[in-house]
Amino acid sequence: MAGGRGANAVLGFHATPATVGKPLEWGWLPKWSILSGRGSLSVYLPHLPHLPPLLLLSLTLPQSAIHNLYKSFTAVLSAIVMNGQILGDRYQIQQQLGKKAGRRSLLARNLETEELVVIKLLSFNSDFEWDDLKLFEREAETLKSLSHPQIPGYIDYFEVNSPSIKGFALVQSYIPAETLEQYLKAGRSFTETEVKEIAKQVLEILIYLHSLHPRVIHRDIKPSNILLGDAYGGLRQRTGNSAGLVYLVDFGSVQTVAKESGTRTVVGTYGYMPPEQFGDRTTSASDLYSLGATLIYLVTGSHPADLPLHDFRISFEHIANLSPAFTDWLRWMTEPSLEKRLNSATDALAALNDSQPRITALTKPSGSKIKLTKDRDSLLILIPPAGFQSSMVFTSLFAIAWNSFIFFWTTAALAAPFPVNVILSLFSLPFWGAGFHLASLLLFPLFKSTGLRLTKQQIAFTTKIFGFKFYQRPSLTQDITKLVYTSSHFTKDSQGNRFQVPAQLDIWAGVQKYEIAINNGIVKSEVELEWLAHELSDWLGIPITRDS
Repeated sequence: MAGGRGANAVLGFHATPATVGKPLEWGWLPKWSILSGRGSLSVYLPHLPHLPPLLLLSLTLPQSAIHNLYKSFTAVLSAIVMNGQILGDRYQIQQQLGKKAGRRSLLARNLETEELVVIKLLSFNSDFEWDDLKLFEREAETLKSLSHPQIPGYIDYFEVNSPSIKGFALVQSYIPAETLEQYLKAGRSFTETEVKEIAKQVLEILIYLHSLHPRVIHRDIKPSNILLGDAYGGLRQRTGNSAGLVYLVDFGSVQTVAKESGTRTVVGTYGYMPPEQFGDRTTSASDLYSLGATLIYLVTGSHPADLPLHDFRISFEHIANLSPAFTDWLRWMTEPSLEKRLNSATDALAALNDSQPRITALTKPSGSKIKLTKDRDSLLILIPPAGFQSSMVFTSLFAIAWNSFIFFWTTAALAAPFPVNVILSLFSLPFWGAGFHLASLLLFPLFKSTGLRLTKQQIAFTTKIFGFKFYQRPSLTQDITKLVYTSSHFTKDSQGNRFQVPAQLDIWAGVQKYEIAINNGIVKSEVELEWLAHELSDWLGIPITRDS
């Protein structure tokens, strides 16, 4: 077993059958390899001032398991040994706050001022990449140039070059607050009023960042990078409708909008990154998208990456109980298209304070007589009679001939002696049924109008013909689960005859179905039906299910 009992804090490591690991100082991990399919792992901890004199662990596991355990044990033990170490001659490490590839966040105490600080440590270890150093230096330069009460203050930046660790350290002010991510994981929920307050504070910070020269774009706004404390800088105690004081942290992905040479690194967090950020076309509106996605996480409790997408837009309306205006604002913030999204934090704040939903400009097929009006409170579709069409000529002639024949047949049957007249009249009833059906195929398109009204509470479907209104049973809007669009297609009947099935759109609310179709004279063309399907899907936030 490798190791030693000198004055320095030394960890011992041994893997068999393999090479023997070198003694390692805190934070330094030796490279090692396992030469067989199975091996054993032993970890030895010599005497340390703040740990028992000996810690010994020996395991025999498959190769892959040993590798994972090695990484876990060395990370944990290194963090333990780091506590109490002094960096930069005056910052004594208290505890590790977080860790990700190549970086650690440490809580430390300034021995000269006795104040707590946060140290971000970039280590030259096996996880190090040169792009990390570029981003780290940019973060330090950016923080040094910023001055905002809701952004951590820059304190110090220095190189760490000791036997135990090599790298760079960025020291910034400590804020005694928890992240939005921590609050949600602890079970806290946020009201719409609180979420709006958080949004306004972050927008004020973004207005400051985006107004600088050069403009500063955060590029990684997410729940774990927003702290929530009270108005006095401490941990937030929930009172009334006040959310608390918001802080924006972690500028490790920041971009300053200026002419830069070389290849830029695509950074951010999946689910919170707008589409343009994947192509490294970040703008101020990119931060707005990330903020909108963060707020969606607050109101739904689900990460945006776990929510369904509708036309590449996050679909959250069906699980968030929000006002129409705020729902619309969040949709506006998270528009996947830059051209449709709010383009500045100033505009976003003004729109949020306006509290009025947008009225969506509508486009419909040329020549369509369907009237559709909507805002974020309601959607109303009025479909007038389709009118006479050339395809109805044959049907009308056949209907006239059929019903005329049935009329004369029935008249003659009634003139027959009793009880023959009764039998013949009853025999003619199915033929009258077919005649009425033929007549309806003519009269409904000529005189029937249809109305569909959707509010945040319910869906109502009405039919009006010859001045009479017929109501289909209404349903709750929240019960609408599916929009099923069936395209026009050909099929065969039981006798093998091929016929065309017209297109139709079905709105399912539980077991109740509301049908808009071409074959019943409601809609004249499939183009109109496609348009209505898109509008309903957009308003409800429910994707269209295609059937054939």
